[in-house]
Amino acid sequence: MHELSVCLSLLDQVQSIAREHGATRVERILLRIGPLSGVEGELLRSAYPIAAAGTLAEGAVLDIEPAAIRVHCTECGADSDAAANRLLCAACGSHRTRLVSGDELLLARVELAIPDAGSDASPDADPGLSPEQSGAERAGQEPTNSLH
Repeated sequence: MHELSVCLSLLDQVQSIAREHGATRVERILLRIGPLSGVEGELLRSAYPIAAAGTLAEGAVLDIEPAAIRVHCTECGADSDAAANRLLCAACGSHRTRLVSGDELLLARVELAIPDAGSDASPDADPGLSPEQSGAERAGQEPTNSLH
């Protein structure tokens, strides 16, 4: 099953982030999956408990957010939504487009249980780590979270 190997790769990345932050467990994982990624969200969801067994992510909530298919038209310069089997520009109808999104499989957010660090900890600190919100930078990694 392809999705099981994707889960194992995902969990390697999640556990690495969790260890770097001294987490005792992973609370929640948010993935963004495009319809052109080659990964079926429901199959991934069903493979996840098997792959997560015995890891810091065992029992964590796996949320999957769909990503829209978007194209950039090389003729008119417009960005628009498109259908999986019809990557045409919505503005001018051209077939000369470049895929902007829709093929991604991204680790968008990881929420961790981190033990109290004492008086240095901020009471308003957000335990969630998001590449868009510099979670990858805080983990000392480049924010490249594609799982392909």
